Amino acid sequence: MSTESARMNDANGIADFEGRVAFVTGGARGIGRGIVRALLRRGVNVAIADISAAALDEVRAKFGEPQDRVRTYRLDVSDRDAYAEVGAAVAGDLGEVTLLFNNAGVIDSVSPSRLNYRMWDHVMGINLTGVYNGIQTFVPAMLASSRRCHVVNTASEAGLLEAGSGFLYHASKYAVVGMSESLRRELAHSGVGVSVLLPGPVATDIVQNARHLRPDAAPVHSARVIEILDTAHHMLKESGTRPDGVGELVLDAVEHDRPYVATRNELSDLLDARNAELRAAMEHAEALLAAS
Repeated sequence: MSTESARMNDANGIADFEGRVAFVTGGARGIGRGIVRALLRRGVNVAIADISAAALDEVRAKFGEPQDRVRTYRLDVSDRDAYAEVGAAVAGDLGEVTLLFNNAGVIDSVSPSRLNYRMWDHVMGINLTGVYNGIQTFVPAMLASSRRCHVVNTASEAGLLEAGSGFLYHASKYAVVGMSESLRRELAHSGVGVSVLLPGPVATDIVQNARHLRPDAAPVHSARVIEILDTAHHMLKESGTRPDGVGELVLDAVEHDRPYVATRNELSDLLDARNAELRAAMEHAEALLAAS
């Protein structure tokens, strides 16, 4: 069997997790840590990247030895040069990365009355460019690999529907969904699978973490945005899905090469309503153009 045939033989996903190397951004906290735990349960060696040195220290204490199973790297995913350096370090420390989880993200925005280029660059730099930086760093080698590989990009339900999470956050997450869908199609015959994670409320500290990461030049939040973020924080902590459960959903998607990973089933009616509005707009255009 040729190398290409061998890597395409398991066309429905990845079954051989044992001994693989995974790279997880935002891996020291929240959903990222849930993914890390799921990977370790399957015998995967994991490179954990996170911007928080304190969170990385906690992870090292939590997972402990053996050091050849888990390595940690401090990384700002928006920094391309740093990403390239970390990618090279991971290759030297653990070997070929065949599982990539572009998970790091922030939930932040500004009121339209306080538009600010720095905030646009900040949110897009982490939520969108950070995902692309992971793809740029690891996917070329995946394409040359003899093994099936997989990429999971973390978006959000906010990448499917406008739900009051702020236009910057929605813009970044809609973009990740579109990038993931198109990349999956373009890589469909290459032996590299792509899934997009669409979490609803998950019990994490993402809101508080995002507040700590705000750039110095960021405008002060309006009362409305503060209310949105406070509400989101309390909802996540009180009723969000457990990160470990999300980690298992993600690995199930990798195993079966599923295009989408959801964490709940509460959006069907809203998605139907959005699609109905889009169809109505197209029908209206057709009617008007036919009459002109």
